[in-house]
Amino acid sequence: MLARVRVRLPVGRPRTRPGAVAADKAYSSRGNRSYLRKRGIQAVIPEKKDQAANRKKKGARGGRPVSHDADLYKERNTVERLINKLKAWRGIATRYDKTPESYLAGLHLRASMIWIDDLLKTAD
Repeated sequence: MLARVRVRLPVGRPRTRPGAVAADKAYSSRGNRSYLRKRGIQAVIPEKKDQAANRKKKGARGGRPVSHDADLYKERNTVERLINKLKAWRGIATRYDKTPESYLAGLHLRASMIWIDDLLKTAD
């Protein structure tokens, strides 16, 4: 999924490498962290308790604890709220679409609906 990420700034072409990736504990695997490290992207992912326990059990051979920016992690809820708004539409939540293209089209449609609704609320 990270290979398809495009970060658009106000000016210039979309960047393919964001400055940081904030994710849930479910994505704290060694493979995900090494992929981000190779691409020079900061991982803002807390460590799972069982992973920390296994690391501590190994002692000095377990390596250093992973670090993450707690303040940046707190901003992740903005994305979570957007995902919840997207899932409020039944077609997105249930994934009835048969092809990835039609699912992506549904995501674009729902995102446009959210954006237009937000514009109308701010205009009032």
